[in-house]
Amino acid sequence: MAGRGLPVSAPAAAALTPVLVRLKLSLLRNGLRQSGGRRTAYIASAVVALLFAALQLVGLIALRGFDHVDSLAVLLVTVLGLGWAVMPLFFPGGDETLDPTRLVMLPLRPRPLVRALLVASLVGIGPLFTLCLLAGCVIAVAHGGAAFAVGVLAVPLALLVCVALARAVAAANVRLLTSRKGRDLAVLSGLVIAVGAQLVNFGVQRLGSSGLEQLEPAAAVLRWLPPASAIGAVHSAGEGSYGVALAQLALSAAALAVLLVLWSRSLTRLMTSPDGSTLQAAGDTVARDRTPGGLAGLLPPGRTGTAVERSLRYVLRDPKTKAAWVTSLAIGLIVPLFNAWQGTGSVYLACFAAGMLGVQMYNQFGQDTSAFWMVAMTISSTRDAYVELRARALALLLITLPYATLVTVLTAAVLGDWARLPEALGLSFALLGAMLATGAWASARFPYSIPQEGYKNVAPGQAGLAWISLVGGMVVAAALCVPVIALTVWVNVGEGGEQWRWLLLPAGTAYGAALTLLGLRLAAPRTAGRLPEILTAVSKG
Repeated sequence: MAGRGLPVSAPAAAALTPVLVRLKLSLLRNGLRQSGGRRTAYIASAVVALLFAALQLVGLIALRGFDHVDSLAVLLVTVLGLGWAVMPLFFPGGDETLDPTRLVMLPLRPRPLVRALLVASLVGIGPLFTLCLLAGCVIAVAHGGAAFAVGVLAVPLALLVCVALARAVAAANVRLLTSRKGRDLAVLSGLVIAVGAQLVNFGVQRLGSSGLEQLEPAAAVLRWLPPASAIGAVHSAGEGSYGVALAQLALSAAALAVLLVLWSRSLTRLMTSPDGSTLQAAGDTVARDRTPGGLAGLLPPGRTGTAVERSLRYVLRDPKTKAAWVTSLAIGLIVPLFNAWQGTGSVYLACFAAGMLGVQMYNQFGQDTSAFWMVAMTISSTRDAYVELRARALALLLITLPYATLVTVLTAAVLGDWARLPEALGLSFALLGAMLATGAWASARFPYSIPQEGYKNVAPGQAGLAWISLVGGMVVAAALCVPVIALTVWVNVGEGGEQWRWLLLPAGTAYGAALTLLGLRLAAPRTAGRLPEILTAVSKG
């Protein structure tokens, strides 16, 4: 970045904008040339995004004239702005121009750089999708010439606010996004998508049952928050409240100005200050390694404690393992509770949490990758393999048992169905035990590699192994739970069965524990006898 004493001519600053636009187009074009798979994925995603944008545009136009459609439009634009804000955090590699430190050696000043990057950011599928949605919102809420005139200003203003928001967030967090923590955050994008899908599903069902008037209280606040305030200005102008419309437009314009200032300051700080994050991270790591962990002191000595601590460290540090656990924890809680809130759920649906967490037992050695050779060197007998598998199951139980209990209790509380809590807990524990048993056996019989880079969770050529391990294991686990399921059915439909309902908790717990021990016993000799094959299978990523 040029120093403060080095002026940049106006023609040079103006010429920077088309250069960066051509650079953005070149990056898109060269990215598509890298491989046919990437080109196909980009074209497919573009077609889907544009088709969805066209359907939204048509749907919003069809809603024109309906009551409270302005509330829906304001809410859609708010969600759109939120998506632009979090997009750089979870998809930092989606746009190579999000990292301005690549331009640090060029003599550029902040103001022309901000202007050029802002214009370049308008190139792509995302801005086109946003433009279609904003245009549909304006058409849906505008009534009268004044409202459409305000809409002509509101659409580009809201679009610029969204783009500037994404750029400001990316510039403020670029050190994080290019670090290991940033890559971990990107891996967790699947969780955001999954949780967002459940929230959207819940919201659509509520709107379908009660109508758009449910949005009015939230929309009354959101129409004063940029970028939704620009769409609120269109509705206000249509009602003749020109002063309110002017104030709402001014709020969006002020937000754009503030975002541009923050973005410019972040660029100045990034391009003029040294990057000490690596040294700081290294110092933090050394200090953390010197501090004894509290959990390590509570674990049993020997192989069991070491294996449990190793498994828990994978959960905290390995990006793929962390993403799988966080996703399972979130979905396992959301599905039963959201269904319970809607009045369509059952306390037995809490078993979904045990099922989601039990899946983590499958492919235990795959998370070790090629480092499994260090574990294999310590296994010289069936007893060693049994202790290793038992420790990994214990690490899972430290998380899954209290969590499955919590989800079941919360579901029963929301439904007010406390009478079925013991049998639901017993069924959850039986399912968890069955999945630990089948997961241990599948880990030894169908191991597969988990790539460390990218978003794929299975190495090329091993998808069949993964499907057999997961789907086959879950089917067998469900079959193993048939006795407990049959007992639950008898308790609920048989004569005099209700008085034995409380016995399902200890019975299900004992049955799950017995299945776990049996599965570990059967998997141990197969693990000890297939160490070379397991190492080969998990080292392909």
